[in-house]
Formats: sequence, structure tokens, C-alpha cells
Amino acid sequence: MTGTTPETKQNGARPKLTVYLAAPRGFCAGVDRAIQIVELALEKYGAPVYVRHAIVHNRYVVESLEAKGAVFVEELEEIPETDAPIVFSAHGVPKSVPADARNRRMFVLDATCPLVSKVHIEAERLFDRGHEILLIGHAGHPEVIGTTGQLPPGAINLIETNEDAYSFVPKDPSKLAVITQTTLSVDDTREILAILQDRFPDIAVPRKDDICYATTNRQDAVKRIAPKCDRMIVVGSPNSSNSMRLVEVAERAGCPRAMLLEQGSEIDWSEFENIRSLGVTAGASAPEVLVDTIIDAFKERFDVRIETVTTAEETISFKLPRPLRDSTAA
Repeated sequence: MTGTTPETKQNGARPKLTVYLAAPRGFCAGVDRAIQIVELALEKYGAPVYVRHAIVHNRYVVESLEAKGAVFVEELEEIPETDAPIVFSAHGVPKSVPADARNRRMFVLDATCPLVSKVHIEAERLFDRGHEILLIGHAGHPEVIGTTGQLPPGAINLIETNEDAYSFVPKDPSKLAVITQTTLSVDDTREILAILQDRFPDIAVPRKDDICYATTNRQDAVKRIAPKCDRMIVVGSPNSSNSMRLVEVAERAGCPRAMLLEQGSEIDWSEFENIRSLGVTAGASAPEVLVDTIIDAFKERFDVRIETVTTAEETISFKLPRPLRDSTAA
């Protein structure tokens, strides 16, 4: 929605607004790698490059790649017989998908985030040791589908809530293990883990937290600025798990109202009347250009002072698939 704030109408001057810009925000190393895989494949092999599922959960990113020649599908069956590259999304896939691709002799570039792959490997290791596995995550999320699909049906039990943790009945309490989706609320997951460890003292927990560094860092940054903010905007898409968690974290940490927006054109200005402070962050799949559209929209209506609040420095990067490494060297 567009328009001016009532305060601007009354006195003709733009009201002062402090924008607390969270850092880190936006793209993580796994998302950056996944997008780069599609872009480099287009450069090296030409269009089309097929991508199974949205490469990352952001409409702007998907539409930008489509404009360059990427073709997004939900299942391999939608792809005609082709020599073109097939890219698996950053969220990971069940084992049946690469097996199907091999049977059809498809050329695959796997963009699964290495931190998601780490969870897959851990799940297999625990299963091979005879553990009954609990997965803390959200039903239907592509990452959860991919992780459960690493093992035979029924080998992984999904735990979504505290209530699930209280009601779960194991086959053998001494042979339980737990893994987690990488994009969850750190605090929610900690609560569920505490319940499970209280009920089942012998449960095997991850040696290192499965929730990825980027999810943790973005939530920590939001916690730092939320108490200072009259409103908080999280830039991201509704189907982005880590973005939705940032909205929840902001309100729990003391911001009166937090909301998810994809870009500046979606702003409902009635939500921002008489505010003096605004927090802005972005989910791990949201590009910085969308953050810019939000800030630019506020600059048109407010006298904006930006204060960047940094809680961590991120230097992690992940290797590209071997067929594309010579492209980056060139």
C-alpha cells in the first residue's frame, strides 16, 4: 500500500525514524552457493537449466533465475529427456530422487546446503547404529522431506511441538537419537530438546547443534535490536522457514509488532503511524536488493537515521560442485 503517514500530512515535515539494521542478515553461504550453481550452469551450459523445487525460498530469486533461463519443476517427471543440467535445491532431496535421476541418466548438479547434507549423514550414521531417530522440524518442509527420505519409511519420527515431545513413546528409550531441521527457532528447539532429554536421559543428541550458523546468527541479531524497536520488518518469503522464525523471535524478544514482507511495495503504512524506531532484517534466502526497497520506501516518508547492529561476522563459504569449479576459476 502507498500513501503518506498522517504525521507527514499535518506538518509537512518528515518525522524522524531510527532504523536498526540487523547484521548478519540476508544470504547465507548455502543460499549463495545454490544460486551461484544455477547461474554458473546457465553460463557454462546455456539455457535451459532445470531446477527441482525452488532453488531457495524466495520469489524474487526464483523469478530472476527464470528470466535467465532456469526452468523450475517440482518433480523429475516434468523434465523431458534432455542433456541439460538438473539442479537439486538447497533444501536437499530424498534418496529416491538422485536414484531416479541416475536411472534416467540425467546430468545432476546438487545444490543441497552442506549443512543439510551433514544432517543427512548423521541420520544414516545413527540408523546404522540401531537408533530410533527423532527429527525436530516442520511437517511438509522440503528439508524435512529430504531428511526423512534418507532412510526407510518409518525410521524417522517427526517432533514438531513440545506436546509431541511429551507424548512420544519410543520402542526402546535406551536407543533413541535426535536430529533437527537446520532453520528452526533456536529457543523452541532448545525447549523440545530439554523435554526429550528429561524424559529420556540416554537420548543421543547432536554433537554440535544441527541448526545452522546462519539461522542462529540472524536470530541473535534480531534479539539484540527487537527491544529497541516499535516495529520490525523481516524481509523474506512466506514459505521461508528461517524468515518466519525471525518474525516470531522479534516479538518474543520485545518488539510490539513484527511482520514479514517480500519488498517495499507491500508496506501497509497504517502499521507504521507514529513510530520512532524500526528494525529491519532479512531471512537467509532474501537478497539485499529487497532490503534496499524497504529502506528506500521509509526514506521517502521519514527522516531516516540508520544504525547497523552487528552481532557476528560470517566468513564461511562452501565449495561448488566439481563440474562448475573451473567456471569460477575462469
